[in-house]
Order: sequence, then C-alpha cells, then structure tokens
Amino acid sequence: MYQWLLQLAILSASPSFRTFAEATLLPQRPLLNHDASALETTQLYSLHRKLVEVPSISDSEHAVGDFLASYLTARDFKVEKQSVQPFHSQGDHTKHQQRFNLLAYPSASPSNSTRVLLTAHLDTVPPYIPYHYNSTTHQISGRGTVDAKACIAAQVTAAISLLSSGSVAPSSISLLYVVGEELGGDGMRAFNKAPHPAYEAVIFGEPTDRKLASGHKGNLGLTVTATGKGGHSGYPWLGENANSMLIPALLALDNLQLPSSDKYGNSTLNIGKMVGGEAGNVIPASAYADIQVRIAGGEPEESQKLIVDAVRKVDERLKVHFWSIGYGPVNIDHDVEGFQTMTVNYGTDIPWLDGEHKRYLYGPGSILDAHSDHEHLSVEDLAESVEGYKKLVLAAVGR
Repeated sequence: MYQWLLQLAILSASPSFRTFAEATLLPQRPLLNHDASALETTQLYSLHRKLVEVPSISDSEHAVGDFLASYLTARDFKVEKQSVQPFHSQGDHTKHQQRFNLLAYPSASPSNSTRVLLTAHLDTVPPYIPYHYNSTTHQISGRGTVDAKACIAAQVTAAISLLSSGSVAPSSISLLYVVGEELGGDGMRAFNKAPHPAYEAVIFGEPTDRKLASGHKGNLGLTVTATGKGGHSGYPWLGENANSMLIPALLALDNLQLPSSDKYGNSTLNIGKMVGGEAGNVIPASAYADIQVRIAGGEPEESQKLIVDAVRKVDERLKVHFWSIGYGPVNIDHDVEGFQTMTVNYGTDIPWLDGEHKRYLYGPGSILDAHSDHEHLSVEDLAESVEGYKKLVLAAVGR
C-alpha cells in the first residue's frame, strides 16, 4: 500500500496532478475512513520529499524554514518565527541569511501555550545529497531523509490528523522546529532563553528505529591545538613541527579510559578532524584536531579533567579548548506502553530545554544510516512512525 501512495505523491510535482489533488481536497467531498488514511499517507510522502529537496545544512536553514512556515500557515496553524544568530561569529553577517526557529500552534488555540510539544531540527549535516526514491526497494534516500526531516514530516502529519479528527483539542498540541541541532543546539538554546510555555510533555524527533529511547549518552566537544615554528623541511632542527607535537597527544587520547556505566556502556572519543601544515616541504607551524566525546558516565567536568591531564602529560604547551558546554548522560521517559525501548549514543536537543515536562525521544529510521552517504529509510518506516507520534501525544494528554 505504502509504495503506490509514495508514487502518487511523487506525481504531485506536476501542475496537472496538483489540480486533481486540489479537487479531491474540497470540503464538500467527504472521504471514507480508508480514503482519509490513504490521503494522509500521500500528503506525508509529499511533505517529506519537499523538505528533503530543500537543502538545509547547519547555518543555512532559511529556505526550508520559509517553506515549512508557509506549509503550516496554509493548514490553519499560527506560526511564530524566532530569530537565531548566525552560528559563525567571524566575518560579515550580512552574507548570512536570517536563521529562525518555527513555533506553530492551531489557529483555534487561544495561545501558544499547549500541553504537548512536538519538536525536531531543521538542519542537516553536509554535504547535500538529493532526494531519490527507489521503486524496487521502496527506500527513500538523500540528506535529511532520516535525520531529521522524516521526524518533521511524520510529526506534522500526526498533528494535523489528530486535530482534524477531534482526537485532541487545539490547545493540546504545538510544533517547534529549530535550527542548529547539529552545531551544538544553538536553536533550542535560543528558544529556551526566550519566554516560552511550560509543557506537560515534549516529544523530540530523532531516528530511533521507532523505539522509545530510555536515554542517551552525554556530549563534549573540544579542540587540541599545537603551535610550533615553521621553516624549511630540509632543516627540521631550525623549526618545531606542530604535527609532531600534536600526534602523540592524540594517541594518548585515543587510548584514554573515560567514565563508563552499566546503562550506557563505555564513553567514546572520536578524533574527527585534523589540520596541520601547508606543504610536504614546509615545517608545520600549527596544527589542531577537533574531537567529540560521547559520555557514558559521570558529569562532563570529570571527562574534561581526564582529557586535559592526558594532554598536559604529553606536552604542556598544547592548548585544549572545550567548544561545547557539555553534558552527562541523559535519562529519558519511556513509560508509554506498546513501544520497544533502547538507549542511543548520540546527542539531542533534550538537555537544552529546561522544564519539568516529560521528555520522549522517538522517530523513524536508523541512526546508523544518518550522517552517511547512504542515508535512507523505507516508506513503511516513515508511514508507521505517524501512528507512533499519535500514540505518544494521546498518552501525554491522557487519552
């Protein structure tokens, strides 16, 4: 069933099909229950495709934000745009397009203060990979198909369905789509700092294989920098090779024992980027490495101290800069029946939103496919996640 509905959604790019689709949506033509379900699924696939087709690499989320704002406004949501500063603090900000979070709630709601919030992030990691549907395997691929535009499409579809069926009141549900999750959560942190409602439950969208996450590892980002002395490579004793200063420290960090726990296992340290030198015949004057730590136990300060001590033991001249605030493991609510549970090793926006609300983490697709050159999910996974989001919302409002 899902396959032909996706093919129908793909056809919707043509003007002639849009004319047909508009006709089938006229209010005076009531739909049977099975027709309504099929239409809902077709709209899900269409929204998902349009979201993926608009590139939204972190710090360049303007276009997809504008599209989604128009989409929600046309479906009787009030949409508020919250400005977020460009992520890069250096250079000419006039070259950056405006960044903003989207907060949307039903027009029939008396205010944006609702009981439940559905949220996910608009940005993706680079590079942009175009949308593609494989009609043989029924897989959808492209950047953001999993992380996290599948969550956005499914959440929006679930919210519209619950509201149109009368399953929840307009004052029960709102939507928040933020920028910058992949860059340390600056969008959610901006939302958190501004006046915002106190929610009973917040449902965060990330790929969890449609399981409820019971928690995720903490996160810590840092850069280790070496400063040497440049010169001609034929006379290395007249300079100081920054790469040679940095490499032993990275080896020490690669073998460093960081805190662990029974629930989350071992902490992991990823040396993700190394930069040093200008050419093979030049002594490198500077070098650095960007590192990401997934914390499985304890507070970030404990891991910070272990890292700094390990680097200083190798060479006290090396500089360690922690560029993320960092946080320890995050326990998450998973008390809704009918879901399998899991822990995940990635970070989310959950720690950046303060409040006494219940916190749920759920979404279609696998994190093992996200951030890769083969990012993809099945049409069935995408469609079934809508029901999962509905179930979570209904449980949160006591239905």
